[in-house]
Amino acid sequence: MASHRRPKQPSRARVTVLTTAAAAAVAISAQAASAAPSEKPSKDEVKAKVDKLYEEAEQATEKYNGAKEKQEKLQKDISTIQDNVARGQEELNELRDGIGQAAAAQYRSGSIDSSVQLFLSADPDDYLDKASTLDQLSGQQVEALKKIQEKQRQLAQERSEAAAKLKDLSATRTELGKKKKEVQGKLAEAQKLLNSLSAAEKAAMAAEDARASRSASSRVDLGNSKAASGRAAAAFSAAQSRLGSPYVYGATGPSSFDCSGLTSWAYAQAGVSIPRTSQAQANAGTRIYSMSDLQVGDLVLFYGDLHHVGLYAGNGQVLHAPRTGTVVRYESINNMPFQFGVRI
Repeated sequence: MASHRRPKQPSRARVTVLTTAAAAAVAISAQAASAAPSEKPSKDEVKAKVDKLYEEAEQATEKYNGAKEKQEKLQKDISTIQDNVARGQEELNELRDGIGQAAAAQYRSGSIDSSVQLFLSADPDDYLDKASTLDQLSGQQVEALKKIQEKQRQLAQERSEAAAKLKDLSATRTELGKKKKEVQGKLAEAQKLLNSLSAAEKAAMAAEDARASRSASSRVDLGNSKAASGRAAAAFSAAQSRLGSPYVYGATGPSSFDCSGLTSWAYAQAGVSIPRTSQAQANAGTRIYSMSDLQVGDLVLFYGDLHHVGLYAGNGQVLHAPRTGTVVRYESINNMPFQFGVRI
């Protein structure tokens, strides 16, 4: 008689091992799928991303320029205040010396008059009022002591102002450092993208930029537009002399420039001082909202936040320092979102 045995069931340990192995296989398969290399971006896609990063770097550059300009102004202000405080302290010391000499003479004679009592009083203002009312001081003594009190107040105020500006300077330096890091970060990110290209792609992109710069420097028809003024003509001529100079963030010439560095340098050569940043230059003169009213040498502002500026060159062209990786050159005014012009 045949025996009917049930098949032996796998042990619980064996089931656990098999389940774990299956789960691991699924996980490894999924990980491998997710780790599969994505399709490499094309040269044009990289260029578009790089151009966007360069634009963002220029936005940060103008903020960096603003912080740097503020820092320089604060340093000058603080230096002036500190000089004033030093001179004021010398004057105060001289006034006190005069009172001290009078006190010494009176001490030797065995009496100290009310002018010295006033100087030593815990409440000079109250004492001065009473002393003047009672005619206890001569007019000359009252004036001398009033000068001391006024000088003390002035020095206290100037020291307070210097302390406030020093605090502002510290905050501005912190902001300057952040903006510098932001610019450098954008440029580093752009360079990383460029490094992902093949040698042939890099060469092709460099050749395109070189052709664009050569074409924009020597083959542009500027028409017969006249300059807005003699100083505008001089500024434009100065900028033309810098054609081909490289864009460098924060640079103000004479061998390299950023956008507002070029325009401020150009007008400085014409004997005109304009603000350092594009946003500040937007308020440096009379605004021109119609392109048809622009004249050679007018400032031209672009983008909603006004982070780019150039000089109108005539015939729909602008002379500017475009961005990192380019040089000072001509470009169609329609290549960027025009906001308005500014006549200096």
